[in-house]
Amino acid sequence: MSKYADPVLQMIETYKESVLNKNVDAFCALYDSDIHIFDMWDQWSMRGINAWRAMANDWFTSLGTERVTVEARNVESVVTADMAVGHAIFSYTAFSAQGEKLRSLDNRITVVLKRVGDSWKVIHEHTSAPINHESLKAYLKYTE
Repeated sequence: MSKYADPVLQMIETYKESVLNKNVDAFCALYDSDIHIFDMWDQWSMRGINAWRAMANDWFTSLGTERVTVEARNVESVVTADMAVGHAIFSYTAFSAQGEKLRSLDNRITVVLKRVGDSWKVIHEHTSAPINHESLKAYLKYTE
């Protein structure tokens, strides 16, 4: 039984735990095999769990002994019998093995989940950050 009745909230909780623990399997288990990702880093889009798994493996491996915490705020969702849509602001903060804060960034995330049997899978994820029109640089810190 899920800790949360809302599948978006459960997805976020599992996402946070899998990132903190650098657990590629738990991370990828959140996603449908035909996942379509619009990520804000490096590639225009990724299709399929193998591409997403490769990204997660590269990300977690690149951290070495660092750990990343994820905080979610302004979470909103709409849930029907077979679909759920949610969005939030995610804050990613990297810490050294000694617990020193190294860096932090924020991004916007939207997820679409579908019911698959007794579980829910993300079928689409879109992350972004607003872009300054003059400098073409992304704002990586959330401001209201």
